[in-house]
Amino acid sequence: MVNEILVDVGLSETRVALLEDKELVEIYVERPYHERLVGNIYRGKVSSVLPGMQAAFIDIGYEKNAFLYVGDAVSQKEYIEDEDDIYQSVKDFNIEELLKPGQEITVQVIKEPIGTKGPRVTTHITLPGRHLVLLPNADYIGISRRIEEESERAKLKKIAEKIKPQSMGLIVRTASEGKDIEDFTHDLSFLTKLWESITHKETSGSVPRCLHKDLNLVYRTVRDLFTWNIDKFIINNRQEYSKVLELVDMISPALRQRVEYSTKGQDLFEHYQIDSKIVRALAKKVWLKCGGYLVIEQTEALTVVDVNTGKYVGATNLEDTVLRTNIEAAKEIAKQLRLRDIGGIVIIDFIDMHEPEHQQMVIEALRQALKKDRTRTTVIGMTGLGLIEMTRKKVRHGLSSVMTSQCSCCEGTGRVLSPESIARNIEKEISRYFNQNIAHAVQVEVHPSVAEVLTGDGGSTVRELEASHNKKIIIKASDNIKIDGMNIHEIDNNSLVC
Repeated sequence: MVNEILVDVGLSETRVALLEDKELVEIYVERPYHERLVGNIYRGKVSSVLPGMQAAFIDIGYEKNAFLYVGDAVSQKEYIEDEDDIYQSVKDFNIEELLKPGQEITVQVIKEPIGTKGPRVTTHITLPGRHLVLLPNADYIGISRRIEEESERAKLKKIAEKIKPQSMGLIVRTASEGKDIEDFTHDLSFLTKLWESITHKETSGSVPRCLHKDLNLVYRTVRDLFTWNIDKFIINNRQEYSKVLELVDMISPALRQRVEYSTKGQDLFEHYQIDSKIVRALAKKVWLKCGGYLVIEQTEALTVVDVNTGKYVGATNLEDTVLRTNIEAAKEIAKQLRLRDIGGIVIIDFIDMHEPEHQQMVIEALRQALKKDRTRTTVIGMTGLGLIEMTRKKVRHGLSSVMTSQCSCCEGTGRVLSPESIARNIEKEISRYFNQNIAHAVQVEVHPSVAEVLTGDGGSTVRELEASHNKKIIIKASDNIKIDGMNIHEIDNNSLVC
């Protein structure tokens, strides 16, 4: 498998694409005017405490107050990844005993503001490096769940125990697999000095204020994605290329030869046909190789994925057809969740399976496919209705909300009124116009599909409309008018052509 990272640096945005065997699997976008908050550390002030929600709102200087849950305000004694386990560990704590309005507090953003919600913050500060994550306010050791070999996990844990600063915690990252103690010393030295700088800034200055900003997208990509399993790192900006080489020389010099400057300039994504792949990643319907297809519907509360056999009719029997379609769908769903960066609750409606063994095979195929995802996912299981429930951690805006905006015609519903309904509304607008204006003749400019309804068979509808008002009405079709729009204005009787 050939893995590549493409970095497209433009004036208005920087885009990063991760490819596995030429297939787009992850896409990241950062724009200068849209400040990224995740990873930033702030000295904030408690705005209000909500005992009924076991949470507090923190003023960090952003337009919306940040949300701090009690589980993110209580220090963790051990590494807990699952939010349900965190809830159990803090259920005896009272947020009012921990925080008071007006109190100053240092927090880190762990989730971007999404929709009407402000950012989510935590007091569990994490400072990521190349191989390690420093936890200044914790005192435990964690090993990346993506390092699966027990002997390797045990070796890395011993190394972490030797170098762990007193009263601080460490998480060993996936990039550390196969590394020795010498590979961690530079990382740890940099992170401890960074924390000293942050704590020094805590003591003086106005509140709220930012104490630390995370790296930009290009450098985060080098730090977090550019590992030994990446064959090429291609970038189209000469200045950023030089900076990437400097960073690679510091954190992993052996990877320097894999960094390439693209002479294709701004056409990097076009050359690799990334833009067309992004368009497919935004589509509601996704075709499977077998002929079946997925329908992906995103709502504010959850995402629903429906699996259909489509054109696939199988070769043996119905059960075999259903199983094969569902297994392929499971793999594609894992890929789409990762590519679209869909977070939160996900409900999957696979094609009905009557054999419990087949159900387990599909669930296992989904779990295995999700292992490639760096974002934490949890497959809960199958409901009595045959729906699979799962969750994927939501950290930032998904691809759809980053690359698209709400339709001005349908206002996000995905539907617009039928031409007949719009025509009825325009009839009312015409009546209102005649009631408010002294006019003997008007021209009404509308979308062609609406004009057809308003005109009627042989002009019968518009003649009835004219008769009801005793006025002259000209219906004009225009492709420049939105389907639910209209332009109405008075015209001179003398200018009418009979």
